[in-house]
Amino acid sequence: MDSLVGVRLVGFVSWILELYSYVIIAAALITWVSPDPRNPVVVFLRRATEPVLEPVRRLLPPWRTAGLDLSPVIVLIAIQFVQRVVLPSLY
Repeated sequence: MDSLVGVRLVGFVSWILELYSYVIIAAALITWVSPDPRNPVVVFLRRATEPVLEPVRRLLPPWRTAGLDLSPVIVLIAIQFVQRVVLPSLY
């Protein structure tokens, strides 16, 4: 019974990470247009992603990467690593 709970927990964490990946992608895409900063969707996306993206930006600021903000890419790669390497090893 305990292994079934563990499998379901790992599956749930993987699902949450997948959902968060889509939120990060949406937040990155919305920066390509000039969104209204008061729009509820924009506010949600920033509140949901900035706590994770900001520390990455401090480590690799855009001025070091020719003006490109690579923080969403780095976070997405980290999520993929957790989903494909870390979580399967927990089974």
